[in-house]
Amino acid sequence: MPRSQIKDEKTYQKLREKGDSKEKAARIANAAAGQGKKKVGRRGGKSPSYDEWSKDDLMQRAREIGVEGRSSMNKAELVKALRDH
Repeated sequence: MPRSQIKDEKTYQKLREKGDSKEKAARIANAAAGQGKKKVGRRGGKSPSYDEWSKDDLMQRAREIGVEGRSSMNKAELVKALRDH
C-alpha cells in the first residue's frame, strides 16, 4: 500500500526486504526519488568507517539520529547501532 511520505515505494520495499530499518529505508528511498539514484550513490563513501571514529564522535552521531540507549553502549555497540539504524 503506497504511503504519501515514501517517494519511491519500490526502492523502499527492496531496502526493507534487505533488512534496513523503516527510517533508513525511507531516507534512502526519498533521497533517491528526489535527486536520482546515481547522484545519491556518488555522495556516499567520503566519510571514514565508523570503526575509525572516536567514541565521542559516535555518541554525537547517535544522538543526532536518535539511537535509543546510546548512553550505556560501548564503542562496538554504538558502531553496530549506527550501521543498523
